[in-house]
Amino acid sequence: MDSSLIYLVQTDTTVGFSSSSDEKLSTVKQRPLTKKILNTVDSFDTLSKNTRIPKNFRKKVRNSKKTTFIYPNGMSFRVVPKDSDFYDFIHKFRILYSTSANKTAETFEKDFATIGADILVEDKKGFYETTASTIIKLSKRTLKKIR
Repeated sequence: MDSSLIYLVQTDTTVGFSSSSDEKLSTVKQRPLTKKILNTVDSFDTLSKNTRIPKNFRKKVRNSKKTTFIYPNGMSFRVVPKDSDFYDFIHKFRILYSTSANKTAETFEKDFATIGADILVEDKKGFYETTASTIIKLSKRTLKKIR
Protein backbone atom coordinates (compact mmCIF):
# COMPACT_ATOMS: atom_id res chain seq x y z
CA MET A 1 0.00 0.00 0.00
CA ASP A 2 1.28 3.43 -0.96
CA SER A 3 0.95 6.08 1.76
CA SER A 4 1.30 8.95 -0.71
CA LEU A 5 -2.06 8.09 -2.33
CA ILE A 6 -5.29 9.63 -1.03
CA TYR A 7 -7.54 7.05 0.64
CA LEU A 8 -11.24 7.58 1.29
CA VAL A 9 -11.92 5.68 4.48
CA GLN A 10 -14.41 5.56 7.35
CA THR A 11 -12.27 6.83 10.24
CA ASP A 12 -12.99 6.43 13.93
CA THR A 13 -14.86 9.76 13.86
CA THR A 14 -16.26 10.39 10.37
CA VAL A 15 -15.65 9.75 6.65
CA GLY A 16 -12.21 11.06 5.83
CA PHE A 17 -9.33 11.38 3.42
CA SER A 18 -6.03 9.90 4.63
CA SER A 19 -2.58 10.28 3.11
CA SER A 20 1.05 10.92 3.98
CA SER A 21 0.90 14.08 1.86
CA ASP A 22 -0.80 17.04 3.54
CA GLU A 23 -0.39 19.11 0.33
CA LYS A 24 -2.46 16.62 -1.67
CA LEU A 25 -5.18 16.62 0.99
CA SER A 26 -5.32 20.43 1.05
CA THR A 27 -5.60 20.53 -2.74
CA VAL A 28 -8.44 17.98 -2.80
CA LYS A 29 -10.33 19.83 -0.06
CA GLN A 30 -9.75 23.20 -1.76
CA ARG A 31 -8.28 24.76 1.36
CA PRO A 32 -5.19 26.93 1.93
CA LEU A 33 -1.91 25.05 2.13
CA THR A 34 -1.05 27.04 5.26
CA LYS A 35 -3.92 25.47 7.23
CA LYS A 36 -2.57 22.48 9.16
CA ILE A 37 -4.04 18.99 8.95
CA LEU A 38 -4.14 16.56 11.87
CA ASN A 39 -2.27 13.27 12.05
CA THR A 40 -3.88 10.01 13.07
CA VAL A 41 -1.59 7.52 14.78
CA ASP A 42 -2.03 3.88 15.71
CA SER A 43 -0.51 3.98 19.21
CA PHE A 44 0.91 6.08 21.99
CA ASP A 45 4.33 4.71 21.07
CA THR A 46 4.02 6.27 17.61
CA LEU A 47 2.72 9.47 19.19
CA SER A 48 5.70 9.72 21.53
CA LYS A 49 8.09 9.38 18.57
CA ASN A 50 6.51 12.45 16.92
CA THR A 51 5.81 14.84 19.78
CA ARG A 52 6.27 15.34 23.50
CA ILE A 53 3.16 15.33 25.67
CA PRO A 54 3.35 17.96 28.45
CA LYS A 55 3.71 16.15 31.78
CA ASN A 56 0.59 17.82 33.25
CA PHE A 57 -1.64 16.33 30.53
CA ARG A 58 -0.31 12.82 29.96
CA LYS A 59 -3.18 11.16 31.82
CA LYS A 60 -5.78 13.30 30.01
CA VAL A 61 -4.31 12.45 26.60
CA ARG A 62 -4.16 8.75 27.39
CA ASN A 63 -7.76 8.59 28.66
CA SER A 64 -9.42 10.75 26.00
CA LYS A 65 -11.60 9.25 23.28
CA LYS A 66 -12.12 10.74 19.82
CA THR A 67 -10.06 13.78 20.76
CA THR A 68 -7.41 15.57 18.74
CA PHE A 69 -4.70 17.37 20.68
CA ILE A 70 -2.61 20.23 19.33
CA TYR A 71 0.76 20.00 21.07
CA PRO A 72 3.19 22.82 21.97
CA ASN A 73 5.26 22.03 18.85
CA GLY A 74 2.23 23.01 16.72
CA MET A 75 1.49 19.50 15.47
CA SER A 76 -1.87 17.83 16.07
CA PHE A 77 -2.48 14.13 16.67
CA ARG A 78 -5.38 11.77 17.40
CA VAL A 79 -4.65 8.26 18.66
CA VAL A 80 -6.98 5.68 17.11
CA PRO A 81 -8.19 3.09 19.64
CA LYS A 82 -7.50 -0.58 18.91
CA ASP A 83 -11.20 -1.47 19.07
CA SER A 84 -12.01 0.91 16.19
CA ASP A 85 -12.71 -0.44 12.69
CA PHE A 86 -10.27 2.21 11.41
CA TYR A 87 -7.42 0.79 13.51
CA ASP A 88 -6.57 -2.05 11.09
CA PHE A 89 -6.13 0.49 8.29
CA ILE A 90 -4.07 3.05 10.22
CA HIS A 91 -1.91 0.32 11.79
CA LYS A 92 -0.53 -0.57 8.33
CA PHE A 93 0.90 2.96 8.01
CA ARG A 94 1.36 3.87 11.73
CA ILE A 95 0.83 7.59 10.97
CA LEU A 96 -1.17 9.44 8.29
CA TYR A 97 -2.60 12.90 7.79
CA SER A 98 -6.37 12.75 8.05
CA THR A 99 -9.16 15.20 7.26
CA SER A 100 -12.90 14.99 6.69
CA ALA A 101 -13.97 14.03 3.18
CA ASN A 102 -15.81 17.22 2.28
CA LYS A 103 -15.12 20.67 0.96
CA THR A 104 -14.04 23.02 3.72
CA ALA A 105 -17.02 24.03 5.93
CA GLU A 106 -19.52 21.88 3.98
CA THR A 107 -21.24 18.56 4.64
CA PHE A 108 -20.19 15.16 3.27
CA GLU A 109 -21.04 14.47 -0.36
CA LYS A 110 -20.15 10.99 -1.61
CA ASP A 111 -19.65 12.19 -5.21
CA PHE A 112 -17.10 14.83 -4.17
CA ALA A 113 -15.32 12.37 -1.90
CA THR A 114 -15.03 9.58 -4.46
CA ILE A 115 -13.71 11.95 -7.14
CA GLY A 116 -11.04 13.32 -4.77
CA ALA A 117 -9.78 9.93 -3.59
CA ASP A 118 -7.29 7.68 -5.35
CA ILE A 119 -8.48 4.55 -3.49
CA LEU A 120 -11.80 3.82 -1.72
CA VAL A 121 -11.58 1.71 1.44
CA GLU A 122 -15.16 0.71 2.19
CA ASP A 123 -16.45 -2.04 4.44
CA LYS A 124 -19.91 -3.62 4.63
CA LYS A 125 -21.18 -0.70 6.74
CA GLY A 126 -20.37 1.79 3.97
CA PHE A 127 -19.60 5.46 4.56
CA TYR A 128 -21.52 7.49 7.13
CA GLU A 129 -20.99 10.91 8.63
CA THR A 130 -20.74 11.26 12.40
CA THR A 131 -19.54 13.97 14.74
CA ALA A 132 -16.01 15.29 14.32
CA SER A 133 -13.39 14.87 17.02
CA THR A 134 -13.01 17.31 19.87
CA ILE A 135 -9.92 19.52 19.47
CA ILE A 136 -7.90 20.63 22.49
CA LYS A 137 -4.80 22.83 22.33
CA LEU A 138 -2.16 22.07 24.94
CA SER A 139 0.63 24.27 26.20
CA LYS A 140 3.01 23.43 29.03
CA ARG A 141 0.52 24.38 31.76
CA THR A 142 -2.83 25.16 30.14
CA LEU A 143 -5.33 23.60 27.80
CA LYS A 144 -7.90 25.31 25.61
CA LYS A 145 -10.85 23.64 23.93
CA ILE A 146 -10.95 24.67 20.25
CA ARG A 147 -13.90 22.53 19.07
